[in-house]
Amino acid sequence: MNRATPPQAGPALAAFTQLLSSTRRGARLARLLTVTEMLSWEVPQDLAERAELVVAELAANAVLHGHVPGRCFRLALTYDRTAGRLTVEVTDARGECEPRVPAPDDGPDAEAGPLRTGGHGLTLVTALADHWETVPHPPGGKTVRAVLTTPPAGA
Repeated sequence: MNRATPPQAGPALAAFTQLLSSTRRGARLARLLTVTEMLSWEVPQDLAERAELVVAELAANAVLHGHVPGRCFRLALTYDRTAGRLTVEVTDARGECEPRVPAPDDGPDAEAGPLRTGGHGLTLVTALADHWETVPHPPGGKTVRAVLTTPPAGA
């Protein structure tokens, strides 16, 4: 008996890793590569849009705060289709610079509050990701890892 099998939506686990120059151009390329991978993996639009913004912020931080002359940063994406979970990892060469979300009254532009021109990147990552953390990347770097998930069906 012949039975038609439903088409597969792709592998259950997809991964992408790329070294990029620690420049503004490298940060922009990280975002563009993320968009391309999200499209090829057929990631749900909401998750893909959040991933694009998270990668843009983490890559910009890697270039701005994690830059070491002559060293690249690494972008790694892993999508678990079954769990609806995307993991974004951005690794840079400066492990001593621990990222943190600034308090509203933190920093030299404290008087400007929400109108200040910088310092909102990790606040945005916190809002868009389910969880983010920093882990050491020996011998001297760090990886900022953000996990994003799709909302459960019916939510």
